[in-house]
Amino acid sequence: MRRHRGSLGQAALELVGILPWLALLTVLAWQLLITAHGWLAAVSAARSGARAAEVGAPVARAARAVLPAALARSARVSERPGSRERRVEVVLRPPGLLPGVEGLARVRGAAVVTLGGR
Repeated sequence: MRRHRGSLGQAALELVGILPWLALLTVLAWQLLITAHGWLAAVSAARSGARAAEVGAPVARAARAVLPAALARSARVSERPGSRERRVEVVLRPPGLLPGVEGLARVRGAAVVTLGGR
């Protein structure tokens, strides 16, 4: 098969042109996974705080105890008492993959516990 002289480096040039887009897509997908992990951690911490509220233990301490250290530093735990139920909310900022990106997203996890039985 005969090639034209002008198309010798076309495949390499196309690869070089698409590599930045592939890198950007990879970084965005990885950041999405990091954010999803932060959301799951926030939900888990809220559930732990709600269980602590049910037995009368300190809510914030119980919620932060289940978080990884990097997430616990940015976590804000709030408790909204009611007459029959208590709502625990954990808001945190997942870390960023690139410098300067951390703190751009916030994730929230919440749990509600009914006090005094079901």
